[in-house]
Amino acid sequence: MPKKKKTKKKLKQLKKEKISKSKIKTKLIQKNNEGKKQINLGADEKPEIKKIKKQPTEKKVYNLKDYVVYPKHGVGKISAIEKALIGGIEIQFYKIFIEKEKLTLTVPINQQSKLRHISSINQINKCISILKTKPKIKRTMWSRRAQEYDQKINSGKIYELAEVVKDLNKNTDIIADQSYSERQLFEKAYERLKSEFEAVLKTNPEDVQKKMDKALGRVQVSDTN
Repeated sequence: MPKKKKTKKKLKQLKKEKISKSKIKTKLIQKNNEGKKQINLGADEKPEIKKIKKQPTEKKVYNLKDYVVYPKHGVGKISAIEKALIGGIEIQFYKIFIEKEKLTLTVPINQQSKLRHISSINQINKCISILKTKPKIKRTMWSRRAQEYDQKINSGKIYELAEVVKDLNKNTDIIADQSYSERQLFEKAYERLKSEFEAVLKTNPEDVQKKMDKALGRVQVSDTN
């Protein structure tokens, strides 16, 4: 009798295990089927594409007679704001007169990202402090350095312009102290920086030159005689 009881218990346990296993299987099958249904539904239904609105970009406002900086030419003055029909499209543009080059640029208002306002007094003061620092002497080839200097000059960034003036400064006006290409780049950067100093400080060119030369520690030829 005890053996029969044991065998009955074992049979019951096996039946329970089989039932639990079958339940687990059915649950897994149900889950898989649900997953397949969801995939099929997703394939049939087109997903909603939400359009992301572009943030409006802040447009800089320039007025008539404002001084602006065009990177490749330097400081200019807005002489007119005009409209014109080009290919049936009305385009508004600035006319900018570059005094140093005696040049008038036509810049469409939708391309005004190329322009910037002239610097503040604080930025001019920082430029003066840059001019007072020691020049960086690079060991690279002159052709490569000349290219870097030219890129900085045409970047439109006043601090980079001040760095070029400082790095190419020879503390003198004597031509023999500089190569022809060095002097050309120095004069280009110097005159461009000087023109922005004049526009911001609203002083005459002679006073601006004295201020810059003092910061650079330059000795003029007239002073040495």
